[in-house]
Amino acid sequence: MGKNYFQAIPIKPSYEKKLLRFTSSLGKAIGKGETIPFADNDLTYTLNLQHERIESKNIELDYEVYERTKNSSVNNTFFDVENWKDKHYASKVGFGVLGVKRRVRQNEKILYKDTLRYVFYGTVTDIVSGSHPDNEIHICPNCGADQTIADLQNGCPYCGTQYKMDDLFPKITSFYFFDQLQMTKKQVFIGWPICSVICAIGLAIFASLFKNDPIFANTIKEISRYGPIFFCILGAMYGFFLFLFMHLLFKIARAIVDLQRMGTAASRERFEARMKKITPEFSFEYFKNKAISLIKKAVYSKDESELLSYQGEKLPEEFKDIIDLNYAGILGLKDFREEDGFVTAEIKSYFDVLSVKDNKVSYTHPVYSATFKRRTDIPVDLNFSMTRIQCPTCGTSFNAMKNKCCPSCGNEYELITDDWVLVEIKKA
Repeated sequence: MGKNYFQAIPIKPSYEKKLLRFTSSLGKAIGKGETIPFADNDLTYTLNLQHERIESKNIELDYEVYERTKNSSVNNTFFDVENWKDKHYASKVGFGVLGVKRRVRQNEKILYKDTLRYVFYGTVTDIVSGSHPDNEIHICPNCGADQTIADLQNGCPYCGTQYKMDDLFPKITSFYFFDQLQMTKKQVFIGWPICSVICAIGLAIFASLFKNDPIFANTIKEISRYGPIFFCILGAMYGFFLFLFMHLLFKIARAIVDLQRMGTAASRERFEARMKKITPEFSFEYFKNKAISLIKKAVYSKDESELLSYQGEKLPEEFKDIIDLNYAGILGLKDFREEDGFVTAEIKSYFDVLSVKDNKVSYTHPVYSATFKRRTDIPVDLNFSMTRIQCPTCGTSFNAMKNKCCPSCGNEYELITDDWVLVEIKKA
């Protein structure tokens, strides 16, 4: 695994084009329900669920991704900041200085709007072998029609038979926007005046206490000649520096608290070492992306109990008010344990949450605790494969990746999985 956070290395041109189209289409996918290019199946499905949530709230979300810096010195929007690979997949993280503009409307009335000065991280994953199966001809096992594998992803166009497929690559497998911790206008307009008043009062108290002191007497006398206005000007000047110092102090304190709440590097190393014994190609980055995906699907889902990837209790009602859930860039492993053929991992992570309840919009930054479980007796098979999904009770073909119950007879389809499932999510 490599990290290039301090070097401006342009990402591969073909990946650059995919990320540009993906980010430029993201707003319409979320707000309008349009198909987004180059996203893998999980990501596409999650965005569909998010759009359905927005519609269910009887609101409209205008979502625009915009480029904050134009024409970089190397003429690139995205840069390669991290990469990792195993014997099957190679992933690169593309970094771009992008922002997001959001506007929540109801009956043309604006309920909420903001402009976020974010940076973007998007993971592009390709197969290492170099054999891309998208255009290979495959015979539909049900009706015998010749179709490309790419066409069969969403079901045979002739007989409608659905199949379970690994995603075709290269695909964008995850993304998130990360706050650069810059000062907002609201923070400046509120914080600076408060600090200025504090400094002005402090200067006045200092002048009254030390006006007869031989060291400061002359200076205080000269300043006093200009009256209260001069104290206000000095207060504003010193107040600005105090505001900057307090802002920095707050960020440092928050970072320390984050590290304590998010777990330790040692627990992550032990977890990764244990998982590599089960699956040598396991990487924590893969687990992080999978965890974020499972959390989003459960939160956006109308009924999480119908998801094949969720095996927990009913989620709190407050989760059903979320219309935009963004991973805030910090994920820590709190604990993991192994028993009865399963490994269980508990993580904590910050999210940026936009919610709508009773026509009121709120923007919060909670910490969520989530628990995931996976079988230890089946290693992850990352090779390309295709399996027909058919209900063992009535024989109906359906998409079990989206629904674990057969739509015809209602019986639950037990898919033997070698992947993670979400068993609990709550506020930390």
